[in-house]
Amino acid sequence: MAAAVLLSQFSMAQDAATTAAPAAAAPADATQSLMQIFLILIVAVLGIVIWGMGQVIVLLSKQLIEKQKNKKSNNLVVAIVVLLGLSLLSSSTFAQDATAAASDTSMDLGGVTGMALYVFIAAIIVEVFAIFYLGGVIRNLHRNLFDIKPEAVKESNSIVPNWWHDLDKKVFTKAVPVEQEADVLLDHDYDGIKELDNALPPWWKYGFYITIVVAVIYFYMFQIAGIGKNPTQEYEAQMEDARIAKEKFDAVNKDKVDETNVPMADVAGLDRGMQIFKTDCFPCHGQLGEGGAGPNLTDDYWLHKGSLNDIFHSIKVGYPDKGMQSWLVKYNEKQISEIASYVKTLHGTNPPNAKAPQGDKYEDGAAVSDSTTTKKMDSTAVVKK
Repeated sequence: MAAAVLLSQFSMAQDAATTAAPAAAAPADATQSLMQIFLILIVAVLGIVIWGMGQVIVLLSKQLIEKQKNKKSNNLVVAIVVLLGLSLLSSSTFAQDATAAASDTSMDLGGVTGMALYVFIAAIIVEVFAIFYLGGVIRNLHRNLFDIKPEAVKESNSIVPNWWHDLDKKVFTKAVPVEQEADVLLDHDYDGIKELDNALPPWWKYGFYITIVVAVIYFYMFQIAGIGKNPTQEYEAQMEDARIAKEKFDAVNKDKVDETNVPMADVAGLDRGMQIFKTDCFPCHGQLGEGGAGPNLTDDYWLHKGSLNDIFHSIKVGYPDKGMQSWLVKYNEKQISEIASYVKTLHGTNPPNAKAPQGDKYEDGAAVSDSTTTKKMDSTAVVKK
């Protein structure tokens, strides 16, 4: 069972690294790889310890069953349940979305960031608590097997039970022994139910103190010094980071197209543009571009200019006041340029039942008579169709 835990952890970690690699579009960092291996080794070692403790529990349980054949050992059942739980936990935690793990950089430890780091930490914490719990199970089995009385346990020279007992008494519960409960018994009596004046568990009390300290620091940072960012400022900072990242991406993106550099599509691009046109554009412009609810796309007249850049802009931003939506919500710039290229090929096809001309006459020859003026118009004009 422990072997299954380890195998699932290693396989899931490798899948996460493999999935994250394409998203990063860069070779894996050596420091991150070493840190991942180190964390996996920690989880593996703890898993081996749990496996060994499970073997001890099985052995002690068998001996106890042989000694008391008429009694069943619940500790063995509990140990098996714990190991099964750890197996399920490891499988589920390491099966988290690798893309989210790669994109989340809220925490960074040696190059390991995001969800992967949280998963490793959670797995280690769970395994440590499991080791403590299994240690208690082994202690109880040992006590029952050899008929060790509680008084003898206190006088035992075993390091782990004494250390755990002292830690539990000082840190976790600070419990008052049963024989001393009379010293903390209150005078309250509710229908025979009495109340003990026990101290708060130290872990809870000091955790509460820590929240007070954090609250004071938080108040000073945000309300007095103005050092921290409120949610709105954090959102704006993240949007600015995204804008910068997009600019860097666009600078090296070979497929970036805007209103100033729309290329005429090749044969394959024209075919893709035709397929999109006959899927989404024909209800308004007709199967052949003859027009319908929308204007005729085959004549020389255009409501919003007729250059390739202008047509691209019209498809991209749309004209909602005239019933044309922005198609950027469905298609990217490359696809829109292919649609515009296909629309440009419809000029002069003279389909049957063509709609009457609308708008102003536009001729490419006239538009290019003055190259300087044309370039300026293509880059700044408001497109109209």
